[in-house]
Amino acid sequence: MNDVIPPAKPLIGDEERAAVDRVLRSGMVAQGPEVKAFEEEFSDHFALGRACVAVNSGTSGLHLGLLSSGVRTGDEVIVPSFTFAATANSVALTGARPVFADIDADDFCLSPEAIEAAITERTVGVMPVHLYGQPAKMGAIGDIAKRHGIQLFEDAAQAHGASLGGIPVGAFGSFGVFSLYPTKNMTSGEGGMVSVATAEIERLLRLYRNQGMEKQYHNEVVGLNNRMTDIHAAIGRVQLTKVDAWTRQRQANAAFLTAHLRGVTTPPVTEGAVHVYHQYTVRVPNDRDGFAAALRKEYLIGSGLFYPVPNHRLIPFRVDVDLPETERAARECLSLPVHPSLQRGDLERIVTAVNALATAGA
Repeated sequence: MNDVIPPAKPLIGDEERAAVDRVLRSGMVAQGPEVKAFEEEFSDHFALGRACVAVNSGTSGLHLGLLSSGVRTGDEVIVPSFTFAATANSVALTGARPVFADIDADDFCLSPEAIEAAITERTVGVMPVHLYGQPAKMGAIGDIAKRHGIQLFEDAAQAHGASLGGIPVGAFGSFGVFSLYPTKNMTSGEGGMVSVATAEIERLLRLYRNQGMEKQYHNEVVGLNNRMTDIHAAIGRVQLTKVDAWTRQRQANAAFLTAHLRGVTTPPVTEGAVHVYHQYTVRVPNDRDGFAAALRKEYLIGSGLFYPVPNHRLIPFRVDVDLPETERAARECLSLPVHPSLQRGDLERIVTAVNALATAGA
């Protein structure tokens, strides 16, 4: 009997366990030397060419990045609606308003044309999401931001190692945020990493994550406790030594699926982009939910629905806005397993199942 193929599978090995044990034995378990080393190694590994600041989650990174970039109550930041709610949440937590713009059908990322149409006198920034591991159209988006005098922020939560035109994601905007949640392409157990464009944004981030202090008991701003622990940083440092091989395996798995799947729309790769396949997302135009249920029930294949409810229809953000490509993606998108633990037999089973269901019109 076949086992269920999970849609994602965190990879934690003996090296990560040994690193945690090393930190526990040291007695320095809160933010300390492991965090500092992880920040430096992360920036170097992904060739970001800028400082990085570790925090306790990707959401914290987005929130503190926006605060450190001067986003405040009454401002507007343009974001996609087709993303995880953390993108819009982080804007709202600053007191600013997330303004939802539509995506492009090809890459599921913010449409430059939609961004242009959404800009008002209150707009201070735009925050594209490099969704599923594919870079957004950063050239066109950057041009729009420069022309209108607004800031460019990056939600790179799913895109460790992705790049466009040879430039790594996280190196385009005022800041970029990578999530280190267990199901991401690499993990620290929980956490986030913020790449920053300027020394002032870096300084403010370090203040905000640490109760507003650089020097103990000398608080400069109203801050939060969003620090990363040395325990988590130790895990992340080990994962950095493995993530490139995992990415190559994800890309190989994606190539196999794209070459063999029939009856569904497979994910194209933008010209000049390196896609790291946090998710391998296809379009199922007819009864996507039934298709996913049949995959699970008949073939024991897990899949993911990312994201069936767009942000602009969530209770905290409900707004009447016309986002046709967002609505279509929410109905059609299905993420198939692509993680590096898949074996050749797993990939063949996925192809057999998807092709059979697509042929049957499930």
